[in-house]
Amino acid sequence: MSQTAEGQTAKRLYTARTRTTGGRENGTARSLDGCLDVRLSTPGSARIGTNPEQLLAAGWSACLESAIALAASTKKIALPPDVVVEAEVDLNAADDGTFLSVRLNVSLPGVEREAAQALVDEAHENCPYSKATRGNIDVAIVLV
Repeated sequence: MSQTAEGQTAKRLYTARTRTTGGRENGTARSLDGCLDVRLSTPGSARIGTNPEQLLAAGWSACLESAIALAASTKKIALPPDVVVEAEVDLNAADDGTFLSVRLNVSLPGVEREAAQALVDEAHENCPYSKATRGNIDVAIVLV
């Protein structure tokens, strides 16, 4: 058991454990269970490997899609099999350093637009990635 920021008791469901060496320039990241094993590189580098921004984009889009499915399930709305969440994570530079911004483009083909928007809004409220970054990153969610 652990405590939330609001002091509530929470049950830990899962802990992801990774070990990264070499940073984003020439690093590797491996999960302790062996399921993840990637080489890291900087954005735009000729080095083979992914970068932290791509990993964030993949994780957030997967999490948001699951949150959309959960919202649809509670509202008894059938989702099409071709739901897509495309995440774009920008690494930006300003006078005071670097920062991230995100665009999440969601496609729910065949779902009425008002219902789709309600699902996306609810999912964004409940998605752990959205919660963790709320107020810290500029996020635009677009229903396409």
